[in-house]
Amino acid sequence: MKFKTSLLTRSLLSLTVGAALVASAGSALAQAKPLAGQTVKMMWIDPLTGLMGPVGTNQYKSWQFFQEKFNASNPAGVKFDVIAVDNKLSPTESLNALKQAVFQNGVAVLRDQELTPEQHIAFAKRWGGIDVNPFFPTNSGWPEIAEVRKAEDQKDNIGGGWHTDHSFDQIPAMGSILVARELPPVGGDTLFSSMGAAFDSLSDGLKQTLSGLRAVHTADHIYQPGGYYSNTDLAGEMTGQELSTRAVHPVVIRHPVTGRRLLYVNGAFTTHFEGWTREESLPLLTYLSQLGSREDFRCRVEWKPGSVAIWDNRATWHLAENDYHGHRRVMHRITLTGDPLAA
Repeated sequence: MKFKTSLLTRSLLSLTVGAALVASAGSALAQAKPLAGQTVKMMWIDPLTGLMGPVGTNQYKSWQFFQEKFNASNPAGVKFDVIAVDNKLSPTESLNALKQAVFQNGVAVLRDQELTPEQHIAFAKRWGGIDVNPFFPTNSGWPEIAEVRKAEDQKDNIGGGWHTDHSFDQIPAMGSILVARELPPVGGDTLFSSMGAAFDSLSDGLKQTLSGLRAVHTADHIYQPGGYYSNTDLAGEMTGQELSTRAVHPVVIRHPVTGRRLLYVNGAFTTHFEGWTREESLPLLTYLSQLGSREDFRCRVEWKPGSVAIWDNRATWHLAENDYHGHRRVMHRITLTGDPLAA
């Protein structure tokens, strides 16, 4: 695979941020117009330092930065504002603004990028540490990058169920940065769901019950011999089957930046509540899994060439749709180091 190298990447065109999540292409977001008098500038990523900052309009055409505002009284409601990016912002201030957008909103999508693997890694390091995934195949030459791929002749895909990355780690991942490398002509979208909205929808009684619980997370039933992937056509590509994982986390966590309370279980890696049997846990876990994937809590990211998604693993679930059989899809993922979770 060849990658273009240049000091400046192409503009961060249509930087889209969702307060619950980003909206899909073709939705109201696609028809949103800039507010009168707004001047919106582009941004760039330095390939060596990972710094990002505004670029003058004399160099490139303008781009629009849309913010989807979540209507608390009507979770399915979507409103849009246009946020102007101040040309006087320093690269660090610009990056901090993007971080805050991800923390507040769950996920952001950058369009029309030409990030090389080196730029991808440099940009990720601006967010903090990098967690290397021990199970996914790595991209040759860049061990920090996990390659999420499906070939034309494969029927199974990676991440086809609702989950949050690395919840089985003692200190789960803060987030992920996923870059589209090869896409099918149609399909292969990623769905995201807001765990803040899911928790807010619960009754006061169930909120109180869940707030006193801790849950066990493991990936052993997924990656170890005899696990889920061993029975798929992806088995030969997975690594780390000898590893054993186990972590215990609060069922309800508080976001370390926003303070929002979030539901922190998921259907892929949460096996039972601490002190409960699997049989006792399953009815409540099943209910929470169904709740967390409700349509009014989620959105669809439609991938296009040059798309980059950044999401907060503490605040969201995601699912990769497997609806492009006969076509190849290759994504590069870097997982961002997190902090200990707290109730």
